Amino acid sequence: MLGLGRLTTAIRRNHALEHATVAVLLAKHGPMRIAGRASHNGFLLYADVTPEEVTACAREALRRMQSGQASLAITPLCGTNIAMAGLLAATAATAVLSFGSGPRGPTGSAFSNAFVASMLAVIAAQPLGLLVQQHITTSPDLEPVEVLETRVLRGNLKKVQTSGALN
Repeated sequence: MLGLGRLTTAIRRNHALEHATVAVLLAKHGPMRIAGRASHNGFLLYADVTPEEVTACAREALRRMQSGQASLAITPLCGTNIAMAGLLAATAATAVLSFGSGPRGPTGSAFSNAFVASMLAVIAAQPLGLLVQQHITTSPDLEPVEVLETRVLRGNLKKVQTSGALN
């Protein structure tokens, strides 16, 4: 059975490769509908491109990351940023509504204070989401990783199979 640490490392590596693959695809095609989700043995990618193109872009992304382009692992398009925005906004609103006993805003409304606190939290979430990606949800250490193949699961949903991420 896999240890949690090895499993987490594999997911983080494949998450970084997923981001880098998306960056390569977007550079090649421009704006397009695309989404991904990493797992311990590769990643899912939803995009209107052929499996051969996904494999080629994933291999290019891997080569670029292995040659030092670690920044490809971090993107403002990641769901981590959305999760951070939700978490921080909910925390800010809850804190203001639960513990706010100080002066009220110009309207005197607890709701308006919670709204302002939530908006400030959403603004702070973008740079924090990038930091969370960099230190927690991705790993640019792709030296042991290899892209094996891409297969179509259904329609535009593809599975990019990797090996070595568990090493």
